[in-house]
Amino acid sequence: MTEIPARRRARRKDARPGEILDAALKVFAVKGFAATKLDAVAAAAGIGKGTIYLYFKTKEELFRAVVRQRLLPNLDEIERAVAADTGSAADQLRMIVGRIAHMVAETELAVLPKLVLAESGNFPGLARFYAEEVVNRGVGIITGVIRRGVASGEFRPVEPLAVLPVLGGPLMMLVLWKHALAPYTNFAFDPRLVIETHLDILLRGLAADRAP
Repeated sequence: MTEIPARRRARRKDARPGEILDAALKVFAVKGFAATKLDAVAAAAGIGKGTIYLYFKTKEELFRAVVRQRLLPNLDEIERAVAADTGSAADQLRMIVGRIAHMVAETELAVLPKLVLAESGNFPGLARFYAEEVVNRGVGIITGVIRRGVASGEFRPVEPLAVLPVLGGPLMMLVLWKHALAPYTNFAFDPRLVIETHLDILLRGLAADRAP
């Protein structure tokens, strides 16, 4: 039997946590949180069940790691982009929602809020964790942009927190549709078209009245 070089084994070991997280996200998307077993995640990652415990002791710890290492980097990027952008508040909202739309349409990350909503009653600790790590940061980013638009006169005077559900509602609907009802219908939404339409309507409503 050919022996695997030590350097290659080290690289494989270094990559294993990321492979486990990717497998966990896929299994969570299919089974939900409550029904997911660590041995199913291990099988999806191509490792033995015992190996997964070297990295994650519980399913809750694994879920938190998925959020922190797969979802939160996207929030980090959005925060940096907003801080570096000197354009209009409307353009910043387009950028933020565009990035969220990409996650909804192209990745499994959008299943995470759906899992939290569906299972928060049985797992309140996970809901609390998600609210603190993800929701509060996202709310701060978006309301900050809206507040800046109001202060500059670009947006009409509005309460930023009141706008937030109006902005996020269609995004959450697309998440729930993709991961709950879409397989049982004979039609499909184009997420990008839905979001472009929604943003056009929302930004027209936010625009400050201009004197003729």
